[in-house]
Amino acid sequence: MFGIPGKSPVSLTPKAVAQINRLMARDNVYGLKLGVKKGGCAGMEYTMEFATEAGPMDEIIEQDGARVMIAPMAQMFLFGTEIDYVSSLLEAGFKFNNPNVAEACGCGESIKFKDAPDSTAPGT
Repeated sequence: MFGIPGKSPVSLTPKAVAQINRLMARDNVYGLKLGVKKGGCAGMEYTMEFATEAGPMDEIIEQDGARVMIAPMAQMFLFGTEIDYVSSLLEAGFKFNNPNVAEACGCGESIKFKDAPDSTAPGT
């Protein structure tokens, strides 16, 4: 929808691909669906959920068996994002390296996008 022909709107690191493949196999799902919604101390939050199918307007990214769908209203906010999977002694999870983010809260759960004066985007 908001993409550049021939260029994937998001990229996945090898660790993210491996984790998405594990989740898809474990829960027998079609893939993971990404979105954004209002919330958190910075104004917006990423959403990620299991999907049994792609929506008609979802952008589908497939890489080495891993499948990610981006909800229509989130596509413009996620364009150019690299998704990684990181783990440490205290926590593990997906990390979004998003060039469209202007600010993030200290916990890393909430973001504010560039050129979004009041950080109000339609939910997914």
